Amino acid sequence: MAPPWLTLQNIELSFGGDPLLNGVEASVFEGDRICLVGRNGCGKSSFLKIAAGLLEADAGERFLQPGVTLCYLEQEPDLSGYDTVGDYARAGLAGVEDAHKADYFLTELGLDPMMGTSNLSGGEGRRAALVRALAPEPDILLLDEPTNHLDLPAIEWLEDTLKSLRSAIVVISHDRRFLSNISRSVIWIDRGIARQMRQGFAQFEEWRDEVYEQEALDAHKLVRKIAMEEDWLRYGVTARRKRNQKRLSDLHSLRDQRKTYKGPRGSVKLEQNDGRLSGRRVIEAEGIAKSFGDTKIVSGLDLRIMRGDRLGIIGPNGAGKSTLIKMLTGALQPDAGEITLGSNIEMVTLDQARDSLKPHWTLSDALTNGGGDYVELGDRRKHVIGYMKDFLFDPGQARTPLDVLSGGERARVMLARALSLPSNLMVLDEPTNDLDLETLDLLEEMISSYEGTVLLVSHDRDFIDRVVGSVLVYEGPGCWVEYAGGYSGMVAQKAKLLKDAAKSQAKETANNRDINGVGVDNRDGEANSEKRSLAAQGRLTYKDKYALDNLPKQIEEIEGRISDFEAELADPELFQKNPDKFNEISQGLGELLGQKDTLEEQWLELEMKREELEG
Repeated sequence: MAPPWLTLQNIELSFGGDPLLNGVEASVFEGDRICLVGRNGCGKSSFLKIAAGLLEADAGERFLQPGVTLCYLEQEPDLSGYDTVGDYARAGLAGVEDAHKADYFLTELGLDPMMGTSNLSGGEGRRAALVRALAPEPDILLLDEPTNHLDLPAIEWLEDTLKSLRSAIVVISHDRRFLSNISRSVIWIDRGIARQMRQGFAQFEEWRDEVYEQEALDAHKLVRKIAMEEDWLRYGVTARRKRNQKRLSDLHSLRDQRKTYKGPRGSVKLEQNDGRLSGRRVIEAEGIAKSFGDTKIVSGLDLRIMRGDRLGIIGPNGAGKSTLIKMLTGALQPDAGEITLGSNIEMVTLDQARDSLKPHWTLSDALTNGGGDYVELGDRRKHVIGYMKDFLFDPGQARTPLDVLSGGERARVMLARALSLPSNLMVLDEPTNDLDLETLDLLEEMISSYEGTVLLVSHDRDFIDRVVGSVLVYEGPGCWVEYAGGYSGMVAQKAKLLKDAAKSQAKETANNRDINGVGVDNRDGEANSEKRSLAAQGRLTYKDKYALDNLPKQIEEIEGRISDFEAELADPELFQKNPDKFNEISQGLGELLGQKDTLEEQWLELEMKREELEG
């Protein structure tokens, strides 16, 4: 077996207090597809920086095979010092061909290589950084939250591109669908140590739960064993001093083991502060339209949102999702049409830009809205330290400035603020960014139990599938269409609509051929002559007998091809990943269904004639 390209051994790291990484080990081999997972703050990003050679560990060894190339995508790329996006993306590339590839990738992601870097959005900066990492096609690619701030088309483009690369890949992400699609191995950092599973992320959560269950069982056995040894110490000591000293030493070891044991980190306690009950009809839009110059945002949209609905809004960056939300919530008037808001609306918004967080605030200020020691939770109050603990913050962080918190910690602050306010309409704009898997699970449960109405903007396909009842999807300039179910349901419905349309077109084509006297086997005057001969002779022709014997085989063969096409169309991501292939398969499926219908009719007609002639 070839040696690993990158090896990390006994890595230790701490920033004061308990070690962040304690004897962590990992190896990256050629062609690996590894996802690095763990709770927020467990040290994933630090570990990836150590792997990239950008951060020195307190102890341990890092070895990169000579000649192996490596590229690293950081969470918050810095484009300062570069005039254009193209200059930044091409930095460090070897030749003209690589430079052309970088420009091609930028164009694929909707960026002009000549764009200036001074006023880029977070998503644009992230896409430029992705191109800079991908274009060289390094031997090892380290990606820290590559899907943050990317829209669905960009995420799916990234998936396809990563699958096509020969690079070994190590990726940190909280996007379950993305990880399931690209990973073949998992490294789980938990309480300072790393465990590895040689399976993709789809099996990770079941494996993690089994590890926790086994730990709980072992901890229970440890407590019972200590109790037994303590009972012996009280009542079973004998005169055999040497044996007694050994058992006493073992008891001390067991007590130390129990003392130093750290169970799984606690979970965020999410409880929403429900407001008054809103009216049954929350939002109704009738024929609304909005444009900015020649750019259509919404055109002729009719939409009704009832109390308790969970509506997901899906569309690429720049489609107008934020504008649509502002109109639906009454913050922006449409150019045409009418929007009616229901009674007793109390709205709370979780915005992805986190604009409501003031830079000079401390953590305590953010949770108490500027001062004080208590958080108001409807008709009750809770001390800010207790409320911080609910969201996994240590009491010592109360006076920590917000600008030094990690992305995941700032996301938890936003959640804590939003959930402390009374509401019956919750607007969530990309709430999953930077949240770990366990917090995402709790957020899903909270949304499911929320008594009010939810408007969700997200590019996380798995999260959408889990929490919404319907989705409003962008389908071209100004055009928004509502589908029942989540993201996968929408893709399946679109696939069925296209398949039905293709089948209908194929039947219509077959009917037109029949009307014009043209059959599937191009029978003409010769066929009519054979029919006259059949009537005269009172028997089937050789050609009819051959058709009766072979038509079932032809039909069976076509059915097999239909099954293959339907299996490909069953992929819920095919339409988004490759619309041309989706349309080609749909058209081919329609033609096969038409052929099958025609051949079955031909066989039935011949079979009826055979039965008639045989009496």
